[in-house]
Formats: sequence, structure tokens, C-alpha cells
Amino acid sequence: MEPHARKLLTIVTEAALEGKILRDLEQLGTRGHTITDARGKGRRGVRDAGWEASANIRVEVVCDAGTAQAVSAYLREHYYRDYAMTVWVIDVEVLRPEKF
Repeated sequence: MEPHARKLLTIVTEAALEGKILRDLEQLGTRGHTITDARGKGRRGVRDAGWEASANIRVEVVCDAGTAQAVSAYLREHYYRDYAMTVWVIDVEVLRPEKF
């Protein structure tokens, strides 16, 4: 199998946004996602998930470059000002491109 280029879009944000973010991702054309709990420290302090209000999630999406760009722009426009959120995109190779 030959590898195919895709993007890995990673979002770390407040767990309270999970449902809203997942609806946004679907509307923006992503075909799937993986969600895990996340803890850490950043500019807004420690996010240790010790109680629900301080819980974070990590959402990962493998998609094409256009979708990654559209999702990144949407999240920046609709969430960055009011929520703790970090987004990054990296190049990845997949072996089953029809899934993404």
C-alpha cells in the first residue's frame, strides 16, 4: 500500500464544548474523530480535570488540507475569543485514504 498525504487536526479545548465542537466538525465535512481526556498547563493556568469545569478534551481529526483549513478558520472565528482552545495541524500519511 502506498501512503497518502492528509492532515491531522488536533483541538485541545474545554470539555464543556464537546457536543458543540462535534456538531461543527460534522457540518464542516469531517468524516470522523477521536476524543480523549486532556490535562495540562498553559497560559490560562492548570487544567487538571479535578472537577468538570476544569476538564479538557483533545479532539483529533484526519482530513484533507482544505477541510483542515476550513475547520481551523471556523474554530478561530467562533471560539478563540471566549474559550480556552488550542488548534494545530500537522502533515500525516495514511494507508487507507478512502476513510478520510
